[in-house]
This record gives sequence, structure tokens and C-alpha cells, in this order.
Amino acid sequence: MSEVTAPSLNTFQLHEKDTGSSDVQIALLTGRINYLTQHLTKHSKDHSTRRGLLKMVARRRKLLDYLKVTAEDRYTKAVKTLGLRR
Repeated sequence: MSEVTAPSLNTFQLHEKDTGSSDVQIALLTGRINYLTQHLTKHSKDHSTRRGLLKMVARRRKLLDYLKVTAEDRYTKAVKTLGLRR
């Protein structure tokens, strides 16, 4: 199985030990979403994974909406760096 690389967390961390900010959470979710999307192309009948994927997409969307309201510069950086269609 080909490996999908997660985006580098160093570009999104606000400080050295940052693992919980919205930027980092969005980057981690994007990596998992990309991996599951690739998985579902091979296993199209895996409905439980599809449900989990949709939940992750919704969680990422909420985090992006929050980031857009609170820190628009970090929002635009995240969208551009991750290549999201927003």
C-alpha cells in the first residue's frame, strides 16, 4: 500500500510543544482524511470507514470556520499550505 504523507506539523505549530492548536489539528485531520480517501478508492464497500471519514471532514470544517473567525491570517495559511478548496 502506498503511504500518504502527513503535512509537516512544524509549519503549523505556534510554539515548540504545540499539539492542540486549531492549525495543528487541521493538519493532522487532513493527513488522516487523505489516507482514508485513498483507502476508500480500493475498498468502496467499507461503509464504517466512510462514516468516520465524513465525521473527520465535518470536524475539520468546524475547526476551519473557527480559525477563520478568530485568526484569518492563520486560516489563509492553512488553506493554502494544505491545498484545501475553500
